[in-house]
Amino acid sequence: MMSELSLRIPGIAGHTFAVLGLGRSGAATAEALIGSGAHVLAWDDSETARAAAPADILFDLKNADWANIEALLISPGIPTTFPVPHPVAAAAREAGKPIISDIEMLVRAQPQARFVCITGTNGKSTTTTLIAHVLKAAGRRVEVGGNLGQAALSLAPVGHDGIYVLELSSYQIDITPSPIADVAILLNITPDHLDRHGGMDGYIASKQKILVPKGKSSLGIVGMDDAPSRATFAAFKDKGRRLVPISAEKKVENGVHVTADGQLVDAIKDAPRNIIDLNTIAALPGKHNWQNAAAAYVACKALGLSSDEIILGFQSYPGLAHRQELVATLNGIRYINDSKATNADAAEKALACYDNIYWILGGKPKDGGLTGLEPYYSKIRHGFLIGEAAIAFTKQINRAFPTTMSGTLEKAVADSHALAQREKKPGAVVLLSPACASFDQYPNFEIRGNRFRTLVEDLAGKKGAA
Repeated sequence: MMSELSLRIPGIAGHTFAVLGLGRSGAATAEALIGSGAHVLAWDDSETARAAAPADILFDLKNADWANIEALLISPGIPTTFPVPHPVAAAAREAGKPIISDIEMLVRAQPQARFVCITGTNGKSTTTTLIAHVLKAAGRRVEVGGNLGQAALSLAPVGHDGIYVLELSSYQIDITPSPIADVAILLNITPDHLDRHGGMDGYIASKQKILVPKGKSSLGIVGMDDAPSRATFAAFKDKGRRLVPISAEKKVENGVHVTADGQLVDAIKDAPRNIIDLNTIAALPGKHNWQNAAAAYVACKALGLSSDEIILGFQSYPGLAHRQELVATLNGIRYINDSKATNADAAEKALACYDNIYWILGGKPKDGGLTGLEPYYSKIRHGFLIGEAAIAFTKQINRAFPTTMSGTLEKAVADSHALAQREKKPGAVVLLSPACASFDQYPNFEIRGNRFRTLVEDLAGKKGAA
């Protein structure tokens, strides 16, 4: 039974909806639909997922009569087009039925709320949690989720004055046809998930959908530090949503940028003014986090916060788990959990921040492997290779720095710890930044990062932290 704090979706009582996928988002979707009075036909190709669902909603959707179904709500991990559409998605489309996300239904449930939506190949989780933290610290009513954390339809109602801060993947954007963002943030676009979008053009087009205007007052915040995002800014600046450019690399007209020495500069309306020295925010190291901070600053200003409120929020931000998370410092050597770096572009952000790196890398490789990381190889004292990618990465590194085939994360932590403690280089870090997905050895990057944290904490318990 749903509580008073559960979402109710108006106008769907008595209607029938199909739900495909019964993981985190699908299970919450089914519950919210039922709680709103709808009939649900739900399915998951996994027997384990079906076993965890209420038996009375299970129905093999391959046998569905689509004439009696309002829409298909599909989990974002299930393909609707490329590389091959799921048969149920193909049948729904052939029947002319909408294929939509739980995000779409959240907007229907809370039409008076304001929505901040964040996407980008990298940085979206940090930006999402940073914005939510700053808003909460300033006393605003906020719920945060989407691709990060809680599923959209498991969030609490926030009402007229409330704000939803949602991280959106390209998969979620593709199945959310309505323009939902009062504040839309596009941080960056670099190649990722290309198989799901039919190539780079499809991936860019998916990300760009977040900037479709919701209304005259809707705001877009666009990173200017990569070519596809700059092209997107130029293409969308006169399409009805006011756009503010941000950069961690250069000055931008009528926007917010960060100087080479870390000063966040607001030049949106008036003469440029320094807001905060980002070097003083330990939880936001590196230029990539400076871009995240710039996006968060613009978003929070647009939502009515003062510069002082934003500064206080930045200063109390604890950081994001699995994203350059400092786990421990042992005898002066830092142990950093960057498990969320599931591709080379994400790993680059961490490699740029440190020197004398004992690098744990590998897993299920992405297209291109380590391409683009070569300029950082001089910072690597030693690489410790794990997982499926280990042999291919050894060939790609080609003796640019010494490597050890550790194989498992347990062995890599032990190997890197032993060498780092023996060499005791100034500023040294043991860095888990895999540049790979986790799926060869772990169900997700969070479990991989939690395992790293446990292994390091075990070392700390044995050795004591300095």
